[in-house]
Order: sequence, then C-alpha cells, then structure tokens
Amino acid sequence: MLINADLHLHSRYSMACSNKMELAVMAQEAAKKGVDLLATGDCTHPKWLNEIKNAAVDDENVCIGKTNFIITTEIEDKNRVHHLLILPSVSKAEELAERLEHYTDLMADGRPTVKLTGCEIAEIAKELDAMIGPCHAFTPWTALYAYHDSLKSCYEDMTDYISFLELGLSADSDYADRIEELHRLTFLSNSDAHSPWANKLAREFNQINVPEISFNGLKKAILRENEYRVTCNAGFYPQEGKYNESACIKCYTHYTFEECKANNWKCTNCGGLIKKGVKDRVNELADFKEPKHPPHRPPYIHMLPLSEIIMTALGHASINTKGVQTAWNYLMERYDNELNVLLNVEIDDLGFLDERITNAIIAFREEKLIIRPGGGGQYGQIEIPDDINNVNQVRNSKGQSSLFDF
Repeated sequence: MLINADLHLHSRYSMACSNKMELAVMAQEAAKKGVDLLATGDCTHPKWLNEIKNAAVDDENVCIGKTNFIITTEIEDKNRVHHLLILPSVSKAEELAERLEHYTDLMADGRPTVKLTGCEIAEIAKELDAMIGPCHAFTPWTALYAYHDSLKSCYEDMTDYISFLELGLSADSDYADRIEELHRLTFLSNSDAHSPWANKLAREFNQINVPEISFNGLKKAILRENEYRVTCNAGFYPQEGKYNESACIKCYTHYTFEECKANNWKCTNCGGLIKKGVKDRVNELADFKEPKHPPHRPPYIHMLPLSEIIMTALGHASINTKGVQTAWNYLMERYDNELNVLLNVEIDDLGFLDERITNAIIAFREEKLIIRPGGGGQYGQIEIPDDINNVNQVRNSKGQSSLFDF
C-alpha cells in the first residue's frame, strides 16, 4: 500500500502556530493535498492530548474523514536539539507525558523543552517502543548538527536506536548523503507546519510503502523490513529554505563561507549576526565531495506548493489574493488534490487556466524554475523563466507522476 505522509507538524498549542491547527481542519486540508497520513504533533500537551483522545477510534487509531493520524511530538532537549518521536498509541503518549512532566511544564508549549539530553530522551523513547530521530537536522537553530558534529555526540549509547533523520526545508538527500554516518538511516521529509493551509501543510512529505496504515506499518517502513520502505521523499529545493546559504539574520545579506570567517560572522552591512547556512554546514561535515546514495535511498522529488506557483505566475504578493484562491480552489474541485495537478494532469487539459499559470506548472515539471537561495531566516525566491511560454510544447514531464499513487 502506497501512502503519502507528513509526519511532523504542530497544534495550535505550540508557539507561533495558527489557531486553525485543529485535527478536523488539518484532516480536511490534508485531503486537498493528496496526503493520507498526518502527524498529530504535540501529543504531550494536556489539552491537545485530550483532543487526540476524543478523535481516536481506539487506543492505536485516530482517523477523521479520509485522513489518518499518527501520534507524534517534537521535543527540545537541554542542548537545544529538537527530536521527533513517533508513538504507538494514545496510552503511550500518556506515559510519555507522565515521564516528561518531571522535567518541564507541559502546558507551557505544545513542543516541550526538557532538562534531558538527546540520549536520555532516546532512552525514554525506546522504553515506550517509540521511534525517534533528529528534526530538521541541519538547520542552524535547534538542530542536531547546529550543536553536534555527529550522531554519537548527541545520542551517545543510544545512537544505534536512531532510525531516521528529518532533512528539513534547506536540505535534501543529496546534501545529507555526503555524510557517511547517515547512510544507514531512513530520511524523512516533513512540513513542520504551523498552519494548515496549502502552502504549509505537507509542503514536504513522504511516499511510503506500508502493509497497513498504522504505527506498526509505519515502523516496518522506516526500519525497511521486508519490502516496506519510504519510496520517495518530496520537498523543497534546498535553496528555497530559510537557511540554505550563510546570511545576516537582520538584513539577509548573503556571504561565502570564507567571507563569514574573515568577518568573524558579523555582517559588514548592518553589524548583525551572520548565521551559518545549511550548505556551508554540510560542506564542513561532508565525507564525500558528491553524494553517495546507499542502495535503499529513494528518489527525492523537488516540490513547491501549488498556491505559491500560482502566486508567482500571476505576480501577486500573497497566496490569499482572490486571483490565487480562485484558481487554486477551481483546480481542487476539478482534480481532487494538489499532487494530481502538479504531477499527473495532462498539460492539454489545463487550457482553461490563465496561460501564465499553465506555463508556471510547465516550468515546475521541467525543473526550470529559478530559485534565489534563502538565508538568515528568509525564504528563497521563486522566479519563472521568460522562455516558458508555449503551453502546447509540453505534456507530462520526466515521468514524475508515476512515483505517486492516488
């Protein structure tokens, strides 16, 4: 069974999250994206855990409409590293909350900060039969490789229990597979969404072959048991992420690594802090000049939210303008979900659209979009090349649609 899954997001009880991050809304929006399985996120927050329990079919299954949920939380350790835990059941989430309440105030934030090391959190995860791995591992804030040079440094004696690594928005498999210690791990590409809308929820996701939609089915895929596995990672071009290149966190001026060192990581333009980008951090850690993908590594498909493609095509400043929303909603009504539009629909069938939108979809499928790299906390910018201007020249591109099952 092939499913699309976004395994890391947050509830409205996490800081800086939309109050619309409710299970029912998340389920509805996931269906529009073509995603079958969503993380609950924040399962140790008492109020959110009650909502999860109310939506649960039984101890192990949470389902609303077409959307299934897997019980998860993100935890920040005492060294500011973030860890994703995937749990077997509601009762195990309750046990986790009981364990963590001795180290933090669980009501304070849906994503708790605890006075424990990564190793100690992994020990608790193992005792609860939960899976654990580092979140957005290369991000220069609150991430594994922001504070450690190796998995062993963070997880110590529990390193072998770590089964996956989340790539984050500013990295892909090509980046991560330059580091030899990561070759044994399953890579996950998740949204870390703080709102349920189309440009955030499932902006990164995984296609996974599972025996069933359940914790045990997902565990078999992440551990690559039998024929089950992650069959595709889908997510941003790394350049679109907020921390791809080293840049000032105030004025967003970009610098080469050599310039950063020469200026002692201080911006010569405004005096602000230059934050090391993922690209430079990977170069520091890399064992290989080019990625060496292990045999089990699936393809990584670079994706962009359809609403952002429409926004860029029309030259609008927001995905919430009437023009963008009208086009996006019409496409959802006609083709069921966003992934169908991006990957499957014949270009000839899009003749009813504004030609600028059709041309932008062509540019996306042909991987001809221009990305101005992000850095310092500012997302990269998407541009559509001028030479994509003949909708009759292109049909489906590169066979990408065959990677996804609807």
